Amino acid sequence: MFKIANLEFNSRLFLGTGKFEDEKVQEAAIKASETEVLTFAVRRMSLYDKSLPNPLANVDLDQFITFPNTAGAKSAEEAVRIAEIANEAGICDMIKVEVIGDDDTLLPDPIETYKACEILLEKGYIVCPYISDDVVLAQRLEALGVHAIMPLASPIGTGRGILNPLNLRYIVEKSNVPVIVDAGIGSAKDCAEAMELGADAILLNSAVSRAKDPVKMAEAMKKGIEAGRLSYEAGRIPIKYNAVQSSPSEGLGFL
Repeated sequence: MFKIANLEFNSRLFLGTGKFEDEKVQEAAIKASETEVLTFAVRRMSLYDKSLPNPLANVDLDQFITFPNTAGAKSAEEAVRIAEIANEAGICDMIKVEVIGDDDTLLPDPIETYKACEILLEKGYIVCPYISDDVVLAQRLEALGVHAIMPLASPIGTGRGILNPLNLRYIVEKSNVPVIVDAGIGSAKDCAEAMELGADAILLNSAVSRAKDPVKMAEAMKKGIEAGRLSYEAGRIPIKYNAVQSSPSEGLGFL
């Protein structure tokens, strides 16, 4: 179990709800993942206009911690406005602050992200910023008062896994708030690697929803996260240059 602010979690898998082929697959994948947290882009939801599609129409949100994100925002002001919409609609237990700074790479804007976090913290939100694997920015945001740090593994939707494990490990080691790896995860091995580096949780969407079998992949991701966390807690052996025999040689006679 771990906590973000006053919220407690047993599952370390946070699941995005977009891009599924249909609602039936979405529902089955959510069940297979055993997630407690559902995240979604507020701009893609029909909160007030019922004529627009609602990707969560058949999901009982009362059974989950809701984690809306500010995807689509390109400034702090836009991010705050989107967060306020989610809050007014009653679907905001905590907010993922996402401010994109580049349309080609979809990398987050560090300056606007910081500004948005500052405003939302003053308003009393549980704030979790999505950032690049920037060690210094992570420290600055923690000092500001955010409740979790969400560094990317690699650019959104690429499925390339963890491109910079060293920076991710630095962020984990220096953070006193939970670290949730977000974006770029491709398979269960990426989940295991992130958890072995000490991450507290992983947020997934495309890796599950765009898999050939999203339901099986959701289960695989769940197990990868569990295995990686267990491995991290167990403590791996040191990496060495020279081979070290596994069987003892003491007390053995010579032929």
